[in-house]
Amino acid sequence: MRLDPAQTTTQIADLIGAPVKGNATRLVTGLNEINRVEAGDLVYVDHEKYYTKALNSAATTILINKDVEVPEGKAIIICEDPCAAYNKLVRTFGPTLGWPASQAAIGEGSVVHPTVTLGPNVTIGAGCRIMPGVVIYENTTIGDRVIIHANTVLGADPFYFKKRPTGYDKMIPCGSVVIEDDVEIGALCTIDRGVSADTRIGQGTKMDNHVQVGHDTRIGKNCLICAHVAIAGAVVIEEGVTLWGQVGIPSKVTIGKGAVLLGQSGVMSSLEGGKSYLGSPAGDSKQKLREIALVSRLPELFKKVKD
Repeated sequence: MRLDPAQTTTQIADLIGAPVKGNATRLVTGLNEINRVEAGDLVYVDHEKYYTKALNSAATTILINKDVEVPEGKAIIICEDPCAAYNKLVRTFGPTLGWPASQAAIGEGSVVHPTVTLGPNVTIGAGCRIMPGVVIYENTTIGDRVIIHANTVLGADPFYFKKRPTGYDKMIPCGSVVIEDDVEIGALCTIDRGVSADTRIGQGTKMDNHVQVGHDTRIGKNCLICAHVAIAGAVVIEEGVTLWGQVGIPSKVTIGKGAVLLGQSGVMSSLEGGKSYLGSPAGDSKQKLREIALVSRLPELFKKVKD
């Protein structure tokens, strides 16, 4: 989320009642979570496992729950509960917009069915077709010649929580969804908004029915995604990737350009582009097919050994 106007680190620290170390006059130009940070952003971290990643990231202000050495040119804000403080900042600088929406910006030649629900600050390009029952949350941007089939939901909240002894605290989202030109999205799909940036579907990508795309995921151009594919948050899918039915992809992995994942494949780690994958954990499809063939012969081999 961009801050307009930008705030000094001291102003941010005063707002949450926390001390600053380092460059206290540095401007904070945005709030972002760790997977999408840029220079000028504030990021929060509250677990030792991720201290180094946050401190060495592009973020120039780090909201942290430990007094640590400040990286050169950066600032840290020391706070007992960074998650709660971050949520306070999001509520302050990005207040929730209510329903119903004001009139959305709809491009020439687009047809939006009367039963479609549009949130505030929605933009729909030219030549689009939005089918019955679609729900489009606030700040969603849709390009030209996009088709969205019935009962799809764009921009629902991320599945992103802070575990506490008393339960789970919801991470307040301030991100969005961007659908680029010439995308088609099937019926009953769900594409969650980014935590603080955007979830993006690249130009020319086609999605079947019942596809889930998690927060902050970036899908490249001209991908083909079949029914019942589930993609977690902060995934990068490069251009020209094909995901056949019921493929599952966990968070924070990258699927390389032109990769093909055959049906029911379960991804465990990032995969190189230009290859075909099968199985769970997903591996080279030819090797997996050989393994399946060998497994099918086990009863015969066991009988020979027994005899």
